[in-house]
Amino acid sequence: MQKLFTPIHFQDVELKNRIVMSPMCMYSCYNQDGMITPFHFTHLVSRAVGQTGLVITEATAVQPEGRISAQDLGIWDDAHIPGLTELNEQLHAYGAKTGIQLAHAGRKAELESEIFAPSAIRFDDSYKVPNEMTIDDIKQTIDAFKQGARRAKTAGFDIVEIHGAHGYLINEFLSPLTNKRTDQYGGSPENRYRFLSEIIDAVKTEWNGPIFVRISTDEYHEDGNTLDNMLYFAEEMKKQGIDLIDCSSGGVVPAKVNTYPGYQVPRCETIKHETAIATGAVGLITTGKQAEEILQNERADVVVIGRALLRNPYWAKAAADELGYDIEAPIQYERGWR
Repeated sequence: MQKLFTPIHFQDVELKNRIVMSPMCMYSCYNQDGMITPFHFTHLVSRAVGQTGLVITEATAVQPEGRISAQDLGIWDDAHIPGLTELNEQLHAYGAKTGIQLAHAGRKAELESEIFAPSAIRFDDSYKVPNEMTIDDIKQTIDAFKQGARRAKTAGFDIVEIHGAHGYLINEFLSPLTNKRTDQYGGSPENRYRFLSEIIDAVKTEWNGPIFVRISTDEYHEDGNTLDNMLYFAEEMKKQGIDLIDCSSGGVVPAKVNTYPGYQVPRCETIKHETAIATGAVGLITTGKQAEEILQNERADVVVIGRALLRNPYWAKAAADELGYDIEAPIQYERGWR
């Protein structure tokens, strides 16, 4: 059997294949209330119909001020639970497992309200200067992640992913480029990791299933986190029981990135082998053969597909055809599957 279509377990959760839909913001909550909309059902459920193994929702804000935009999904209120529950029921009906990315945008929030960050440094001249978070602000945000995990459990998600990448709040605490604090949350790598560490501990008080963390493994700046820093963070996450590290890159500071197919895979591979933690490879993975090469050579444990799944909800079927593998069809589509 092709490894792409071999099941994989994370605790008691079995993914039927190793294809993961990357969380991608859709900016489609038109009432600015964080509520799921008909678009989200169409968008996400169609990928489950297409036989994606794990469907992860877009970055879902744990606080209103933590949205990237006013059109983002939210999980800061119990009122968000019914819509997310219905979404899970539909995704599960097609054999997909479900994940939610708990997120806070930090200084990259483009909102009319005040925004927050570890230090009062804006992303660039087009962004607001954020408020430097007080200890009380930090404690409230950690609790917001905890409450987001509680709501995710109630709504029926299988996996929680904590968003620690792309220059958003957790990434801002991790990076020396954006964290200039002189208290227990700043300075050394150990102190910069503290915020994420306390979020993980808080989430685990409400969530007893698999937890993934997405990180930016390369900050594309000579003064940013080194690969050794990333390996240290990965080792700490492993100690805390994190099940998989989703290995992305960039977004911490403005940077020009030389992208090419699989450009983020080498650091993903290094983290996997140096720390013996499961990893997800992401970044211009577009074909079944490319995905299979990554998995067969143990460069990652799953492939996290973004733009290719935007282009084709049935990417799993296309990959199976390319690899000569007979993927099972949803009963409604059997006539056109072969």
